[in-house]
Amino acid sequence: MKKEMLNEAIYNKYILPTQKKRSDSIGIEIELPVVGLSGEAVSEESVISASDSFREHFGFESSARDDNGDVNSMTDKRTGDNLSFDCSYSNLELSFGKCDDLNEIYRRFEIYYKYLQGELQSRGLTLTGMGINPNYDINHNSPVPNERYRMLYHYLHTYKRYEGTIDMSFHRRPDFGTFTSASQVQLDVKHDELIDTLNVFTMLEPYKAVLFANSYLPEYPEYLCARNMLWEHSMQGYNPHNVGMFGSRLGSIDEFIEYIKSQSVYCTMRGGRYIDFKPTAVREYFSLDKVEGEYFDGSGYNSTLFTPDEGDLEYLRTFKFEDLTFRGTIEYRSSCTQPIKDVMTVAAFHTGLSDRLGELSELIDSDRTIYSHDYTAAELQDMLSKRELPGFIDRKGLTAQLVRILDIAAEGLKQRHKGEEVFLAPLYERAERLTNPAREMIKAVESGTPIMSFVEKYAAI
Repeated sequence: MKKEMLNEAIYNKYILPTQKKRSDSIGIEIELPVVGLSGEAVSEESVISASDSFREHFGFESSARDDNGDVNSMTDKRTGDNLSFDCSYSNLELSFGKCDDLNEIYRRFEIYYKYLQGELQSRGLTLTGMGINPNYDINHNSPVPNERYRMLYHYLHTYKRYEGTIDMSFHRRPDFGTFTSASQVQLDVKHDELIDTLNVFTMLEPYKAVLFANSYLPEYPEYLCARNMLWEHSMQGYNPHNVGMFGSRLGSIDEFIEYIKSQSVYCTMRGGRYIDFKPTAVREYFSLDKVEGEYFDGSGYNSTLFTPDEGDLEYLRTFKFEDLTFRGTIEYRSSCTQPIKDVMTVAAFHTGLSDRLGELSELIDSDRTIYSHDYTAAELQDMLSKRELPGFIDRKGLTAQLVRILDIAAEGLKQRHKGEEVFLAPLYERAERLTNPAREMIKAVESGTPIMSFVEKYAAI
């Protein structure tokens, strides 16, 4: 594909939707770990049975089935709400159709959650609000048996082929997608605010790590938020432009398009089957005559050669903390699932701040609390995701800056006149104490509190 054609294809997919007039709707996806109450591996049959009961009770319609014929995605045609499973049957996801009121989304979440808890607990299981399933080392951690997740699971396990060939270190948990859970928000972005929004929210990431960390993994005990590290040091991070933060400020739409062209494609579909292959930068991929990949034929993996096609741009799947989608929205992906009683904090935080972009930009641009020590935003985000705060950071100053950020978010929510600012209350307490759900849990567990006590505590609504 010629450069001009590729630029146009990228522009049409990602940039053009930001120019269209849209309603100020909020998209929310909440992934929830399924945990066995008896300390045993999650029974997939029990989870599927509970979700079938949910579907019948609420009148959701089947929207996808796995290879065994089990419904693994179901949708309410009226609201657009969906129940599905992200990567594995021990990671249940609730996503909500277009809505402009966080209170309404929470009302529906509460109804769904309480019903699901009743069904799951009667089967010896529970949902909880954690970014890593506390029984990750007990569960089967097997992918949902369908084309998408089988391919992803296989692709992530190919990391051993590339060890020592690129300048990065891989962790030893390629199954991480089956036990990590996120709270994600999609918000419409205006064309003339796109670059500023990506830049400002990128710089905000270190502060978010302090507030929202909730993915403790004993194999990496220095992290309170291990989830993002797991993405970055996996095959998803083979090309660092596919994950995490932007390394430098974006200057223009054209520069952003060039950045997208530097991101890598690693899968596509042919004949209804997924093919995965060595990650290849977009600008290079579409200039190739042939690409060698692998596909699952029902019993094993076979090699195949195929010719790149313009439609393969559909399969460019990245995991940036701030990811522009084909819908003209930015998906904010870096936050862990929160304790259920605080489940709306992530959405409220981002919604409020997106409505006060100018004020937030001024605050971040003049920041001296963390951005005066010659570290990049990405380095600071990693530091502030860990148990020990860097010694160069003044704790009182950090609290004060977090409160300023939250005050801007609160003002943004107040101007919506829906009373949504109440969802920020838990974050003020965290800012004052410089704590987060993972820190609270680790402190108690290391003092002798059973982990299951926090499974129950973070499951309470």
